[in-house]
Parts: sequence; C-alpha cells; structure tokens
Amino acid sequence: MAKSKTCEFCSLGAIDIDYRQIELLKRYIGVWGKILPRSKTGVCAKHQRKLATAIKRARHLALLPFTTH
Repeated sequence: MAKSKTCEFCSLGAIDIDYRQIELLKRYIGVWGKILPRSKTGVCAKHQRKLATAIKRARHLALLPFTTH
C-alpha cells in the first residue's frame, strides 16, 4: 500500500470494515503478519482502529494467521 493524502475509507464513504472481509484485511497486514502502521497505509486514526480490531477478531476466529512463517 502506498501512502495517500486521504483515507481510502473516508473517500469512498460507505465501506464497512468487517472481520469477514479477509481480502480487504490482508492488504493492511505486512509480510510477517503484523498490522501495518498508519504512516504506511495512509488511513485515518478512526479507520486504523477499526482495521486493527477487525484483524484481531479475524485472527481469533482463525480466518487470518497470527504469523506468516
């Protein structure tokens, strides 16, 4: 993900961040399975918190791995 000036979720408006949207969440996870910071992704603080919560939920339900190796 390249950093942009505006948040992807704020600009699109109606996108809901959900733990079941695995392909969306994978874009915000790094090579080693860590959640990427706002400085790398370019999302606002509100949506970064929602992303982190959704990723943690998906990991807990075994939809996403905790690590990649």
